[in-house]
Amino acid sequence: MRNPARNILIIDDDKGLCDTLSDYFVGEKRNVFTAHTGGEGLSICSQQKVDVVLLDQKLPDVEGVSLCPTILQHHEQTKIIFMTAYPSFENAVEAVKMGAYDYLSKPFELEELELTIERALRTLELEGIEQLQSYKHDKENEETVLVCDKGGLAETMTLVDVAATENAPVLITGETGTGKSVVARIIHFKSSAHKKAFLCINCAAFPENLVEAELFGYEKGAFTGAVTARKGIFELAEGGTLFLDEIGAMPLHLQSKLLGVLEEKKIRRIGGESIKPVDVRIIAASNTDLESAVKNKLFREDLYYRLSVIRIHIPPLRERSEDIVELCDYFIRTMAKGREVTLPDSEVKKLMEYEWPGNVRELKNLMERSLILQRESVLKPSEFLRGNGTVTATSAFSVPGGNGIIPLEEVEKDYIRHVLGRFSGNYTHTAKALGISLSTLKRKLRSYGRISHQTKISH
Repeated sequence: MRNPARNILIIDDDKGLCDTLSDYFVGEKRNVFTAHTGGEGLSICSQQKVDVVLLDQKLPDVEGVSLCPTILQHHEQTKIIFMTAYPSFENAVEAVKMGAYDYLSKPFELEELELTIERALRTLELEGIEQLQSYKHDKENEETVLVCDKGGLAETMTLVDVAATENAPVLITGETGTGKSVVARIIHFKSSAHKKAFLCINCAAFPENLVEAELFGYEKGAFTGAVTARKGIFELAEGGTLFLDEIGAMPLHLQSKLLGVLEEKKIRRIGGESIKPVDVRIIAASNTDLESAVKNKLFREDLYYRLSVIRIHIPPLRERSEDIVELCDYFIRTMAKGREVTLPDSEVKKLMEYEWPGNVRELKNLMERSLILQRESVLKPSEFLRGNGTVTATSAFSVPGGNGIIPLEEVEKDYIRHVLGRFSGNYTHTAKALGISLSTLKRKLRSYGRISHQTKISH
């Protein structure tokens, strides 16, 4: 789908050496470019991403060491291996100060240079892994299983398989809760880029000014608070997939910039001057009618057609009620934690007759709620259906005697204790699942007598 080869650039005025090194290092997973002046080398760096630069000290138009900052402006992770026929401690220190990764003295053995390049490429790989882990520390827990791919989603899965073999942009449409992010992940993990990054940004979750910074990154001093340079999500997703959820919420001026990235495959950080090539596959999703948005001038028509090269629509759950049984079986299997529970046919009938405004997400939440609050072996999730006019969630909390109602504080206490048990006493995970801060959870547990002020908390 995309070329996984690494790019090596040799900048040296010795054409014979350039030819020798090019012949030696070129291969299936390596592209080798040569330049005989500093100007030629910088021109190549401005046009494409370069992983390793072999840089001579003496060039016809410039001192090699002075090129380091400009090369790194184009691609700050490029590893520069400085080569010189005039070795000295001072030259080595100067090269490192200017951003060189390593320093070799001419003449050198090709095997020595090979090891240096391999080490540089390995460093690049490790840096990429570290950056991705720090960026998506809490983004890897989303489900990537598509249930019912043989039922109501059979046609959808056919398109998913097609999308996985191509590198074209994909537009996924469907109501909230139908599983658009799951489909996007499946496309990525079925593609040849499955070992690369899958990063997601919700275009509706950020203020307008932050969306641009999140997408394209920024340079130090670009705006108040930009105390250091930061890569945008396009750079972090290099070689992988970027999922733009709720694309319809993207401001018009950013739509124009996104179209430019799709066409040119280049980005410019906020406050930056250099253009950076990017190789990222775009998958976008929308729960709104983008065609109407185009007609009302709220979404760019050219961007709409550029994104919808492959169009995948996920039907709502009410249009594929035959999938409900399989979905319920899946949720019970993955959430029951070894409990023996059954779902009566009468319950299945009620679930199939429901409209499901929240789609699969609502069904999942309903089944989880039923498993938590109904401790019997027979589940009755229909008691929690909203707006059915007959049964409400209060039935789960009714008790004999008095007015038949459990005090809210007791319900909260039991629920928090239950969730804490599900996470084996881990306070951090429990607080995150409940949507409250860790300090709030600790305070509530202290009030229940669960922990004391002297208790040492282990996260």
